[in-house]
Amino acid sequence: MEGLLKLKRRHFNALALVSCALAATGSLGPALAQDTKDPLILVVGDSLSAEYGLKRGTGWVALLDERLKKDKLRARVVNASISGDTTSGGRSRVPALLQQHKPALVVIELGGNDALRGLPLDMTRDNLATMARLSREAGAKVLLLGMEMPPNYGAKYGQEFRAVFTTVARAEKTALVPFFLKGVADTKDPTALFQADRIHPNEAAQATMRDNVWPELRKLLAPR
Repeated sequence: MEGLLKLKRRHFNALALVSCALAATGSLGPALAQDTKDPLILVVGDSLSAEYGLKRGTGWVALLDERLKKDKLRARVVNASISGDTTSGGRSRVPALLQQHKPALVVIELGGNDALRGLPLDMTRDNLATMARLSREAGAKVLLLGMEMPPNYGAKYGQEFRAVFTTVARAEKTALVPFFLKGVADTKDPTALFQADRIHPNEAAQATMRDNVWPELRKLLAPR
């Protein structure tokens, strides 16, 4: 994370926009496995998880499904991510998603758009906590994917935004990936891992994003 703070401002502009993804697709991703008896992993996110600008089946969620199959872990994945979504949108959608899919594990990848739109951090924190609580009450484990904001937002704001995720994870007893874009946005030339718009991670970045999630997600699955 410290390396992230050393990036040039133009790289952070790309990072700031990457989680925004205001061009909403409004569609849900398909279930990636077929056996409905397998435990279900529900991903609730924004464009970072919705394959924005990518060929279908090449995003990190699809790669997660491939990793599950490679490791012979019986689980299926439903990608309920929508580009441009905020924590308020996720909060409004989660009850129906939980009822419909009855997931064993919920991955929450939301929050960046809230900050970029200037929404109050206490609202973001409350929305994330509510989604985590509802998921746990429905019998699901929860994995929260953290984000960071560029230093031009101010050091104090950056710390407070980062703390939203750690605070929610601690209070709601969820697993946490501190920085979902580690190794993508904090490299010497992060633009190499972005699409031509320099806003959204490209296909080459998706495996790194999947690998950032995998260790914590694997711990939440059935014992080895």
